[in-house]
Amino acid sequence: MNKKNASPAYKVVADNRKARFNYEILNTLEAGVVLQGTEVKSLRSHHGNIAESYASFENGEFWLINSYIPEYTQGNRFNHDPRRLRKLLLSKHEMSRWANAVAREGLTIVPLKLYFNDRGRVKLELALARGKKLHDKRQTEKKRDWNREKSRLMRERG
Repeated sequence: MNKKNASPAYKVVADNRKARFNYEILNTLEAGVVLQGTEVKSLRSHHGNIAESYASFENGEFWLINSYIPEYTQGNRFNHDPRRLRKLLLSKHEMSRWANAVAREGLTIVPLKLYFNDRGRVKLELALARGKKLHDKRQTEKKRDWNREKSRLMRERG
């Protein structure tokens, strides 16, 4: 198969684009998500939002809080609650390491992407992040604008 025509190994369902602007990403990790059948069907039809969600460590487990997966239209009485807590699947070592980082350094665990991997399983890309201050956000915006302007000038001049 030609590399130009090769499709990516995963299909992104939801992307948290504001996370990279609001947080300084320190480390990323892939986690599994425990879902019900109607949630998976709703995600396969590209519905879902993780923009205002975060992960929390409670009772020895990680939970995805405030993520939104709308009810499946043909789900009738077997439908799920759109904003329910969803358990994240991580190894014990990763759980303890990230829980200690959150407790010790005051970091946040933010979801970046919700996607189907090459085996058809729903995965969540998590990031260990530190919140940016207002001046850091301004600096990021200034740098992004300058790069956009620089590329525009390079295109015009050849």
